[in-house]
Amino acid sequence: MLKKITDALITDLDGLSFGPPVTHTYNPLVYARAPWDLYCDKYGRGAKSVLLVGMNPGPWGMSQTGVPFGEIELVRDWMGIEAEIGRPALEHPKRPIEGFDCHRREVSGRRLWGWAKEGFGSAESFFERFFVVSYCPLVFMEESGRNRVPEKLPRAEREPVFLACDRALRKTVEQMEPRFVVGVGKFAEKRARACTAGLDVRIAAIPHPSPASPRANKDWAGQATRALHDAGIAWPGGPTEV
Repeated sequence: MLKKITDALITDLDGLSFGPPVTHTYNPLVYARAPWDLYCDKYGRGAKSVLLVGMNPGPWGMSQTGVPFGEIELVRDWMGIEAEIGRPALEHPKRPIEGFDCHRREVSGRRLWGWAKEGFGSAESFFERFFVVSYCPLVFMEESGRNRVPEKLPRAEREPVFLACDRALRKTVEQMEPRFVVGVGKFAEKRARACTAGLDVRIAAIPHPSPASPRANKDWAGQATRALHDAGIAWPGGPTEV
C-alpha cells in the first residue's frame, strides 16, 4: 500500500514548476526509489503506534539515500538498507547526488536516528512501534545551494504541493492506524494536524534536530524524549502509555 501512496504522490507532484529563487528541485522518491521501497518493505508493514513526520529532505540525508532523515551510515549499517541511486534530471553543482558513496553527513539524521538507536538498540525494535516519513519529498534549492523550505514558497506554488502531500500523509495515517502522529518540528505538526482532521489520532510534536536551530544544539535528544513523554508516548527510560 505504501508503494501505491508513493506512486500517487509522485504523479501528483510531477510537472509542478517553481520559480526564482528556486533554481533546482529534487524528488528522491524518483531517483532514489529503490532504497525507499526497501525501507517501506522492511520496516513499514503493519500498524504502528507512532508516526513521526519530518518536513522535507536535507541535502546529505534523504536526498542521497531515499530514506527520511537518511544519514548514510545509520541507514546502511543500522537499518541494513543500501541500493543503487540514480540522479535527478537537473543536478545542482553544489548539491551532487552520490548516493551511499557520499561522504557528507546529515546532522539532523544523525541526531534523530542516533536517538532511536540509543533508545531501542536494534532498528527492528524501534520500527515495531514507530515509523518515520517526510511530509514533502521535494528538495528546493536556490542558486547558492541553500535549501528553501516548502512553507517559504509563493502561495501559488505552495498550495498544490501541500494538497498532494496532505493527501499522501492522510492515506499513510489511514493505512498505519497510529495512535499518535508526531511532527518533527512545528511545520510538520501543523500539516499533520490539518490533513488528519476527522481521524482518530492524536497530534504531537518534538523539536526539529536541525543544527540551524540553536535550541536543537543543546541536548536535542533529551528535549525530544521529554516531548514524547509529555504527549503520553512511551520511550525507553520514561513513563509509558502506548
